[in-house]
Amino acid sequence: MEKRKLSFWQIWNMSFGFLGIQMGFALQNSNVSRIFQTLGAEIDNIPILWVAAPMTGLIVQPIIGYFSDRTWTKLGRRKPYFLAGAILASAALFVMPNSPVLWFAAGMLWIMDASINVSMEPFRAFVGDNLSEKQRTTGFAMQSFFIGIGAYFASKLPLIFTYFGVSNTAPLGIIPNSVKYSFYFGGIAFILTVLWTVITSKEYSPEELESFEKNKETFKKEVHSKEWFIANGKSHLSKGILFLVISALFSFAIYNYDLKKDLYVLSIGLIGLGGIAMLISGLMQKTNNTENGFVTIMNDFQFMPKIMKQLAWVQFFSWFALFSMWIYTTLAVTQHIYKTTDTTSEAYNTGANQVGEMFANYNLIAALAAFLLPLLAKYTSRKFTHFIALVCGGLGLISVYFISEPTVFTMEWLPMIGVGIAWASILSIPYAMLSGSLPSSKMGYYMGVFNFFIVIPQLVAASILGFLVSKYFNNEPIYALLIGGSSMILAGIIALTINDESKIIINE
Repeated sequence: MEKRKLSFWQIWNMSFGFLGIQMGFALQNSNVSRIFQTLGAEIDNIPILWVAAPMTGLIVQPIIGYFSDRTWTKLGRRKPYFLAGAILASAALFVMPNSPVLWFAAGMLWIMDASINVSMEPFRAFVGDNLSEKQRTTGFAMQSFFIGIGAYFASKLPLIFTYFGVSNTAPLGIIPNSVKYSFYFGGIAFILTVLWTVITSKEYSPEELESFEKNKETFKKEVHSKEWFIANGKSHLSKGILFLVISALFSFAIYNYDLKKDLYVLSIGLIGLGGIAMLISGLMQKTNNTENGFVTIMNDFQFMPKIMKQLAWVQFFSWFALFSMWIYTTLAVTQHIYKTTDTTSEAYNTGANQVGEMFANYNLIAALAAFLLPLLAKYTSRKFTHFIALVCGGLGLISVYFISEPTVFTMEWLPMIGVGIAWASILSIPYAMLSGSLPSSKMGYYMGVFNFFIVIPQLVAASILGFLVSKYFNNEPIYALLIGGSSMILAGIIALTINDESKIIINE
C-alpha cells in the first residue's frame, strides 16, 4: 500500500497554515528587541531576555511531537495541536505589544513562543505523514514558500501602517501604534490560516500509516531486555553526574570571576538541566527496568538516526547565526549606521523600520528560492546546495558592517539576498534529508528532537553574545552580526561532510 499522490492545491492547503505561523514568528523576530528596548532594556541585556524563545522550543516541541504521534481524534492526529496553538498564539499576539513593563513583555514572549511552537511543530510531521517520498521535497518547499511570504508581509506591516497615517513613534516607554496594529493583524491572520489547513486537509489514520511503514525496511522496532535498561540506566547516570560537575565548575567560574550573568543560561539552564534529565532517566531505567514517556524521549534522543547526528552541527552553526541576526540587527543598524540608541528619535525608528524592510526582503527572496534550490540539488547534491546557500547567507550578514550609505539597494536588498537564499535552504533541505529516515510512529517526536539543534544554539547565542559584545567589542552590536556571518559560513563547510545518499526527487 502506498500513499496517494496529492495535487498541487492539496499540498498548498496543507501548508497554508504556515503562512500565519510565520507571520507570528516574523512579528516576534523583527519587533521584540524594539519592544524590549522601548521598555527600558539595556543593549547587553537583550539577549538574555530572548532566552524565552529557544527555551520554550526546547521543552515544548519534543513533548508535542511525542503526544501528537500518539493522538487520534475526530479532528485528526496533528490538527488538534495546530488549532490549540493557533488560538493561544493569536491571543498572545494581541497582548504582547500592550506590555506595560519590561518583565511583563519578557513573560509574554515565553507564552507567545510556546503557543507558536505548539502549532508549528506538528506541521513538519504533517508533511512526513501525508506525502510520499516523491512529494516530500515539494512539501517542504511549499512550507518554505509560505514561511517566506508570511514573514515578508509581517515584517513590512509596521511600515505599511505608517503609510496609512498610523504613528510610528510614541512617548518614552510606549510601543508605537504601528507595531501594535501589526501584532493585531498577525493574530487574526494566524488563526484564520491555520483554520484553513484544519478544514481543507485530511490525515491518514494510525492503521493506514502502520501499513505504509510495513513496506519500509529502514526501521525496525527494538524490544530491549531488563538487562539492557539497567546497563543504559547506569550509562545515563554517569553522564548526568558528569554534566552536573561541569555545570557546577562553570557556574563557579562565572561567580568567582564576576562574568556576565547571562552565562548562567549555559552553565545551569543547558548543561545543568541536561544533567538532571540524564540522572532522572538513569534512575528510572535502573530501578524500573522499563520505559515510560520520559525514558522513551531520552532514549530516542540517544539513538537518533545517523543522518540526524550528522546534521546536528550544521544546524547548530546555522541557527546560532540566525539568532544573532534576529537579536542584533535592529541594534546594529540603529547604532552602527544611524548613530543613535535613543528609541524616541526619528533616526532610531527609521532604522528600526528599515530592519523590518531587510527582514521582509530576505523572506521574499526565500519564497522565490524555495522552488529553485531543489532543482539545483537535483543536478548537484543536497549537501552542496546547502553549502552554497549557507555561504551566501554568511557573506550577506558580514556585509552589513561595510554599509555606510543606507540606500534601499545597499541596505534593504543586497545583504538580504544571501540571507534569503540561506533561509530557504535551512527551512527545507535538512528536513528533506531527514524525513526519509524517520518511522511514521516517531515522526512528530523526531521532528521535535531535531528542533534541539535549532534551540541549543539559540540558548548558546543568548548566553554568550551579550558577554562577547560587552567584553570584547565595546558594546557595539554590529560585531554580533560578524560573528553570526562567520558561523553560517562554517555551517556550510560542515554540510559538505554529510553522508546524504538519498536520491533527489522533484515532484512530478
